[in-house]
Amino acid sequence: MAQGTDTHAPPPGDTGGAATSTDAYLHRRTLRRGSAGWLLLTGLGVAYVVSGDYSGWNIGLSKGGFGGLAAATVLMGLMYACLVFSLAELSAILPTAGGGYGFARRALGTWGGFLTGTAILIEYILAPAAIALFIGDYVESLGLFGLTSGWPVYLACFVIFIGIHLWGVGEALRFSLVVTAIAVAALLVFAIGALTDFDAGRLNDIPVDTGAVGSSSWLPFGLLGIWAAFPFGMWFFLGVEGVPLAAEEAKDPVRSMPRALATSLTVLVGLAVLTFFAATGAQGAKAIQEAGNPLVVALEGEGGPTGLSRFVNYAGLAGLVASFFSLIFAGSRQLFALSRAGYLPRFLSLTNRRKSPYLGLLIPGAIGFTLAAWIGNGGRMLNVAVFGATISYALMALSHIVLRRREPALERPYRTPGGAVTSSVAFVLACSALVATFLVDRDAAFIALGVYVVALAYFAFYSRHHLVAGAPEEEFSALAAAEAELSRD
Repeated sequence: MAQGTDTHAPPPGDTGGAATSTDAYLHRRTLRRGSAGWLLLTGLGVAYVVSGDYSGWNIGLSKGGFGGLAAATVLMGLMYACLVFSLAELSAILPTAGGGYGFARRALGTWGGFLTGTAILIEYILAPAAIALFIGDYVESLGLFGLTSGWPVYLACFVIFIGIHLWGVGEALRFSLVVTAIAVAALLVFAIGALTDFDAGRLNDIPVDTGAVGSSSWLPFGLLGIWAAFPFGMWFFLGVEGVPLAAEEAKDPVRSMPRALATSLTVLVGLAVLTFFAATGAQGAKAIQEAGNPLVVALEGEGGPTGLSRFVNYAGLAGLVASFFSLIFAGSRQLFALSRAGYLPRFLSLTNRRKSPYLGLLIPGAIGFTLAAWIGNGGRMLNVAVFGATISYALMALSHIVLRRREPALERPYRTPGGAVTSSVAFVLACSALVATFLVDRDAAFIALGVYVVALAYFAFYSRHHLVAGAPEEEFSALAAAEAELSRD
């Protein structure tokens, strides 16, 4: 069966009186085009990730030590580099809001598209909920307005920042760029301050587990520690793959998307190296391995707060806000694309007069707030998000491999250096990272699998029979199927 044969136009009365024609249906589901140039897109890519430099990565020291986390970070950095170059090609081919779902839909059919889109949604709905908790912790530790970490702070985060998104994408991305610039500048200031106390002897001060295979002062938990540190090495880059979700709102996405992806990853690699070495060398791996604010601990040591540590503490809050804000954007666009094509309830893709998918912002926001206020375990929610991310990475890399082999003549305005070899490296490392999540938090991995099973049941029994053929990602895949049939005839 051709890939596009199970899609349908919107039925009469769908979404509360939507017009029966595809054009009218899509008119109510239109984003504001041309709102973001390559600079805003680059800022978005860095914003997705920057909070990971301030907290979270350091827990990998407790899994693999300095050497284990360093090796894991290099391998995960390689995975992201290969993935980003692959996505740059795919986003130039299909510059729509579907991002990874759209790429997988063309390469792997409707099931592949849904599997990929759902995995991305798990990442982008759970991660903001976790970051809201971290923001609450920072607000309390800084004594801001006398507030403590709790549901009023979480609610304020979702209400204020979703409100900015509802105002318009251009305004939202400019706000994100400013906050991200503050957070990045603070990381550079931190590195300068911490490197003045750098001592290489402190990097490997975690006691060695002599019973672990391959253990040493650099690998205190042995070779397995490298694998266990994979999810934490990812935190220096987690989220940058979301840049293509802004494709429909970008200026000249064919050119700006590859440029923004490459530039943002370059910035993130530089920040990862500076942050990792400066923080660990200033106070030692043992001192910061379990810290909720490792950069502050690296600056303070036993001497207590300093002017620089207070500045970095406030900047950490800015970094969390930047990532929280941008991840809300990414989740809403993935939900918008899946809903517009009928994979999820279609009313979720309706846009307001400012061309923002308001229900795609409000409903995930309500879910995220509920999870933050009810569960209250940011680490667990981030581990669930990482599990979803690794599945999506593997499927997106596989999509690049399949399209390169099955459709070599497809017009590619940008071509991935190394071709399918590059995406194959990303695929293997993504699968390895997926397995590593079970080493870190087995419960989180099974929670994510449970959510996946429920979503797949919905798709299997309902939504795959009610897809919208006119949605951009579906139309692109249907064209491929038609061309294949013509070539066979």
